[in-house]
Amino acid sequence: MKRLIFLFLIILTACNSVKQKEQTIENLYDYDIEQRLDSLGITLKVPKLPKGINIALAVKSGNLIYLSGNGPRTNDGVRITGKVGTDLTVEEGYDAARITAINHIAILKSEIGDLNKVVRIVKVLGMVNAESSFTQQPAVINGYTDLMVEVFGERGRHARSAVGMASLPFNLACEVEAIVQVQE
Repeated sequence: MKRLIFLFLIILTACNSVKQKEQTIENLYDYDIEQRLDSLGITLKVPKLPKGINIALAVKSGNLIYLSGNGPRTNDGVRITGKVGTDLTVEEGYDAARITAINHIAILKSEIGDLNKVVRIVKVLGMVNAESSFTQQPAVINGYTDLMVEVFGERGRHARSAVGMASLPFNLACEVEAIVQVQE
């Protein structure tokens, strides 16, 4: 009888632990991400890969999604190009990074269906197309970071690197890749 009671207590404890974990994940947001996007006037359209590029926009492994490097391409298909600090101002670079964040959110939605499943934006690598003397890469990539925090709250705050590049594909103003934790 003692063994049966002991076994019952173990099962009960395990069930409560799983239930608490599920409640923690379910309660990550006190708002709906889709509604937040609407309130910000953001429309999602999954970017298409240029012809000849044989990669995936996102790869899921366990509860992590690895987002390929993506750049600022508007919903109209216009690429934001040029070197920040030479052809574009820091503010224009910031806006380009923000557009890149919107593209990543669209890819995430396409990959997981429900953006409320985003547990955390974990790591971001932001690359800025600039001359070697340019040193404001963090100010440019803040456009990406600020939008992620605006949309996902504290779960959007991430570890990040912001670096300068001598050139980027298609002369894009910036390119960003990210790792995102999602609910399984």
